[in-house]
Amino acid sequence: MARMHARRRGRSGSKKVPRDNHPNWSALNAREVEAKVIELAKEGYPPSQIGMILRDQFAVPSVKAATGMSILEILERNNLAPEIPEDLMSLIKTALSIKKHLDEHKHDYHNKRNLQLTESKIRRLVKYYKRIGRLPQDWKYNLESAKLLVK
Repeated sequence: MARMHARRRGRSGSKKVPRDNHPNWSALNAREVEAKVIELAKEGYPPSQIGMILRDQFAVPSVKAATGMSILEILERNNLAPEIPEDLMSLIKTALSIKKHLDEHKHDYHNKRNLQLTESKIRRLVKYYKRIGRLPQDWKYNLESAKLLVK
């Protein structure tokens, strides 16, 4: 099946090694991993970067295998989770940068289409997050309020 907004097919690429338990060679135990996640979140790192930092600098291959919880579950338990999910925020930032480009280059029709596709993805994601309760039911997306969210 083809991708939604591209003409490509397939999802080839490397796969993560499935892990059921925390490896013995890892430097940190479960409590230390959880404390390090909280410390990195307080420094302002988003959940995806926290995972990469733990993998690259502290030899923790999987936070979920080490603690039994995902990074976001740890952050939610300690009231440190971002109020807007990270994937939605990155799409909003992309839409804002495209809009800024279009303000300077009014006849860039390819990027006008790109903005439409990005906003479509945002609306679908917002609908999903409202359904699962991650966003409030009255939350709405528009570019003017998105500028305030990003700052």
